[in-house]
Parts: sequence; C-alpha cells; structure tokens
Amino acid sequence: MAATTHTVTNQVPPLVGYDVFRADLALTEAVERHVAPDLLSSVREDLGTLGRSAGSAHAQEWGANANENPPKLRTHDRYGHRVDEVDFHPSWHRLLGHAVSAGLTDAWGRPAGHVRRAAGFLVWTQNDAGHGCPLSMTHAAVPALRTDPALAAAWEPLLTAKVYEEGLRPPLEKAGVLVGMGMTEKQGGTDVRSNTTRAEPLAGDGEYLLTGHKWFCSAPMSDAFLVLAQAPGGLTCFLLPRVLADGTRNVFAIQRLKDKLGNRSNASSEVEFDGTWARRVGEEGRGVRTIIEMVAATRLDCVVGSAALMRQAVAQAIHHTAYRSAFGGLLVEKPLMRNVLADLAVESEAATTLALRLAAAYDADTPQERAFLRIAVPTAKYWVTKRCTTVVGEALECLGGNGYVEESGMPRLLREAPLNSIWEGSGNVQALDVLRALQREPQALDAFLQEIGKARGADHRLDRAIKDLLTELADLEAMEARARRLVERMALVLQGSLLIRWAPPEVADAFCASRLGGDWGSAFGTLPHQLDLASVVERARAYDR
Repeated sequence: MAATTHTVTNQVPPLVGYDVFRADLALTEAVERHVAPDLLSSVREDLGTLGRSAGSAHAQEWGANANENPPKLRTHDRYGHRVDEVDFHPSWHRLLGHAVSAGLTDAWGRPAGHVRRAAGFLVWTQNDAGHGCPLSMTHAAVPALRTDPALAAAWEPLLTAKVYEEGLRPPLEKAGVLVGMGMTEKQGGTDVRSNTTRAEPLAGDGEYLLTGHKWFCSAPMSDAFLVLAQAPGGLTCFLLPRVLADGTRNVFAIQRLKDKLGNRSNASSEVEFDGTWARRVGEEGRGVRTIIEMVAATRLDCVVGSAALMRQAVAQAIHHTAYRSAFGGLLVEKPLMRNVLADLAVESEAATTLALRLAAAYDADTPQERAFLRIAVPTAKYWVTKRCTTVVGEALECLGGNGYVEESGMPRLLREAPLNSIWEGSGNVQALDVLRALQREPQALDAFLQEIGKARGADHRLDRAIKDLLTELADLEAMEARARRLVERMALVLQGSLLIRWAPPEVADAFCASRLGGDWGSAFGTLPHQLDLASVVERARAYDR
C-alpha cells in the first residue's frame, strides 16, 4: 500500500563501494609522512586493497551479521563431555580471516610495520570493532614472548603468519595462531598484584600447573593466552595453550560469556583453571614487567580503534548531510550543521594524526622515541578514547531519528565507543600512569616537550598553551587530584603541535582556535564562524578521490 500513498524521496544512499583508505585524507597523508619513499608505493597499494574490501557491501554485511548473531557458549557436547567451545557466526571468521591475511597481526621488526598495521587496523575495523580484540592481543603478545628466546622462536612465526585457522588443535601444528590474555580477577580488576591464581612448578623447566580464575578473558577460542599468576617467586607471566602438544584439551573451563553493552561480536568470558598446564614467560616475580610491553601495544590499539570509530561516525554524518535536504537546501550547506560537522572532522583528524605518530615512534625504536612513547601512549589513550563516545554521539545526532535506528549502523558505533576507554586501564589508570612517568622517568617528559616544541612559534595559541602546561607541570600540589586535567592539556597540546606541523591550515586553525584558544563551547558545533569550515568538512568527506 505504501506505493499508493506516497513517493519515497530525499533518502540518503548507503555509504558503500568506496575505498576506506584513500577516502581518508588524514590517514593517507599520515602514511605518506611516516613511510620511507622506497616502501611507500607497496604500502599504499596494500592499504588501498584493504580499503576497497572494507568499503565493499559484503564486508559491511559481515560486520552487521557478526554483531546481530553474537557468539554462543557450548560447555558440553551431546554426550556430556566438557568441551568449553564458543561458536561464532561465519561472518566473524570471514572478518578475522581477512584481517589476518592482510597482516594485521604482523608489525614487529618490519620496515614501517607499525604504521602500515595501524593504518590497516584503522581501516578494517570500521566494519566491526569486535574482531579487533584478538588481532590486537596477538600482535601485542610478540614483545612479551621475546623475553624467552625459545618461546619466541617457536611462536612468533605463527603469531605473525598471514593464515587464519579456526578450531582448537595443538598450536604448533597450525599454520597460524591467535593469542589472547587474561590478567584481571574478581577481587582485583586493574590491581593485578592482588591476583590469587596459583602457579605450582612442575619438574620440567618452566612448566607449571595453574589453579584459579580470570574474570575477563576475551576471545576464549584463541589458541593460547598470556596470563598472570602467583608463583613461589611472586606474580609471574605464563603462556597457557588451549590444546596441549599431545592433542588433549588443557583445563580451561569457560563459566559464561559476558553480556556486554557493545562489542557484541566478540566473546568475553569468565574462565577457571584447575591444574591447568602453562609455560613460564620471563622470570618468576617479574610478571608485570614481562607483560607491560603487551599492555602498551594494546593501549596504542585502543587509540587506533577509537580513531577508527570516530572516522566511520564522521564519514557517515557528512555523507548523510551531503544528500539530505531540509528547509530548502542540503543539510551540509546549512551554517550550523557545517559547524558541527567541521568540529567533528577536526576531532577525528586529530585522533588519526596522533595515532599514526605513535605508530611511527614504534617503528623508529630509538631511545628518544621510546621515551616519547612512555608518556604519549597513556596520554593519548586517556584523551582519544574519551573523546570517541562524544564524537560518535554527536555524529549520530546529525542523522536525526534515522541515526537512532539500528539499520543506520550508528547505534552499534555508539555502543562500541566507550570500550577503548575502559579496556587496558580506564581513565584514572592512564592519568596515574602519566604521573608515574613524570615522577620517575624525566627522560620521558623531556622527549614529550621536545615533540610539542617542534611547532613552537608557529601559532600564538599553541605557544600560550605550552607555557600554561609548563606552569601546571611545575605545580606539584595535589597533583593526583589534578591528574585528569593535566593529562587532557598534555593531549591537546600534543595534538595541536602535530596538526600545526602537518594538517592543512584550516584544520590546524580550527583546532587551535577551539581546543587551545579557549573559544570552544561545551558541545560540538561551536567553532568560530569566521573559519574556513566548508574546506574542513569537504576534506573529511568519504568518497573515492
């Protein structure tokens, strides 16, 4: 009957069939900036191939299906035998397989490896953030395993392989594996030193039996996990395989799957160990030190993942307003809507630029860059992940009531947005980690100040912000109570410095006028109207260029 009552007009076509990488100027320019000229052509080609796949209809359908059909736990088989398996929708496996084959678990030791991987992660996870979890943990497990050369020699080729093999089999018999991690327990959460899981040594060198639990264990169908447990010498890191070398199942009892706000495609579980075999990684009592590089790498992925969510939300908002008419013209041409879109675009570009700068520091791997990362990673993790929810919520509003409907995809982005702010340490943990670095590692602050100082003198608002930041850093009174405000200012000054050096003048000007200049309201869409907002919006629009 609808066809006889009205004609459907003024509806927005889906944003599909485009190159997600090449349509993102902030990202493509960052790759060109941070990748050596002799590698740039091949890196761009690889990312372009991945970008076209990410923008395709079938990849977008995979993401929707994986979230509409969340994983299901099977504790027992039909005969009553304990199996502890999680069944995923085929779309989950397609997403994961495509990501692994694109090298999104392989970065360490490769020229421009981290920049290439971060850009690919930002592109591909715009379809579904859930499967980014096992990708991130597998990638991040490499530096922890390298503390034991024998383990690294056996496992690293499998972690970095471009082959995804689903199903539980002895890991060393597979062509490629995924590795997860389990650190938090019921009584401690972030305070892992309060863990109670026990590790009892066996006769074999480095072999232990674990008894206890993990309150959060994501992607439980991974082939192995890095976990923390209390050994005789203190809190220690262990590698725990799901299947033992002889083909028998390790004791890994999945009690239940978490019913989460978002991240629905990914299984997060509660598990128990009861005489579970594990291999020690690193020295006894040095568990936190062993696993800390894994934590830092996954924190960077929280920044990249949030930048991906922001980018997809902003792309959808601009796309919608570029086609939707109201009150006599396209929404994108209305001054107030243009202000909102430009503000969102600036935030998205600042996040992307910072994320790729951190990835480039990993590739450089110099003492200066390592010192910079020590303070810049938790700073970025604190700020970018917090901004994500606000950005996605405002972008959803640009679609009006259509954005509140599941079919638009925006509600899924909004449910996903808070996760990265919580995973790998919530806001307070990041802020306190920055304070710890400031107090104990002066070389980290020196590296940070040198980085922001590279743009000094180019904009009076940045210069004033740097001066104010130095005043705050010199004030030691009630430092912990002021930690969030301090880290926020550090993040904004760092982003401003990067944009002044690398972004187009209209983007840098908008950022400095609002985030650093004090002329910024409590909501998006309050940029000074004299700025070139149309160019900012056009730059962020998603279409093949």
